[in-house]
Amino acid sequence: MTDAARRADQNANAPLTREALADVIDLALWAGQLLLQHGAEAERVEETLHYMATGLGCEWIDVLVSPNVILVTTSSGVEFRTKVRRVPTLGVDMTRVSAVNRLSRRVVAGELDRATVRAELERISNLKPHYNRWLVVLVVGMACAAFSRLFGADWPAFAVTWLAASAAMFVRQELARREFNPLLVILATAFVAGVFASTAGLPGLSATPRLALAASVLLLVPGVPLINAAEDLIKGYLVIGIVRGMVGILISLCIALGLLLAMRLTGAWL
Repeated sequence: MTDAARRADQNANAPLTREALADVIDLALWAGQLLLQHGAEAERVEETLHYMATGLGCEWIDVLVSPNVILVTTSSGVEFRTKVRRVPTLGVDMTRVSAVNRLSRRVVAGELDRATVRAELERISNLKPHYNRWLVVLVVGMACAAFSRLFGADWPAFAVTWLAASAAMFVRQELARREFNPLLVILATAFVAGVFASTAGLPGLSATPRLALAASVLLLVPGVPLINAAEDLIKGYLVIGIVRGMVGILISLCIALGLLLAMRLTGAWL
């Protein structure tokens, strides 16, 4: 047995002090915030909080996961602590979700103490993107263009879709970096994609301009919110499931509005 595992076994048998319990609840909430903030479903958030808290010495933890708030009560011996953590922004980053999941398993195995867990959570919070932003722009554009070919677009429409989706991804990155409202970012991105993709309708350029217009906004499809909404509803997390479903619908409406404005501006009523 490692030293960390031996300490974890000793802590599991001894009630935590009030100060230690406060530290555990902070670490558990930090992990839950990272998960909810970056696209994990509600059940995954709840399970990870249980792993983290009990692995660090709590006897039990009760968790309430809402769309942008996590409420937790932990207990150990005669001590208990209740704390709320607001999740101000919601997005998708499966690298961080996976990292927190692996961390929780190491905590359950008794490999880490509280100080090490805090350092790991700090590292996960500050993770840098794996890929250069310009590579992301080009590859996202290529992916949308490839879908246009799958839909039956010709090569000119393929090229226009690649340009339109790449430009849209660049705009999305810039607006997100400046912390604009997420729905406004979606609307503006769809508008830019629609303006560029409308050039496929120029006389003699492409025989499939509609496919370029449709494929250029595929980077905005709210796949994660809608999938999470379905999973949460099936598993009984009704409030967060309904909210995530509404977010997916709002994103879809913003995509449609952005395309409508672009088509109105360019006159591309295809």
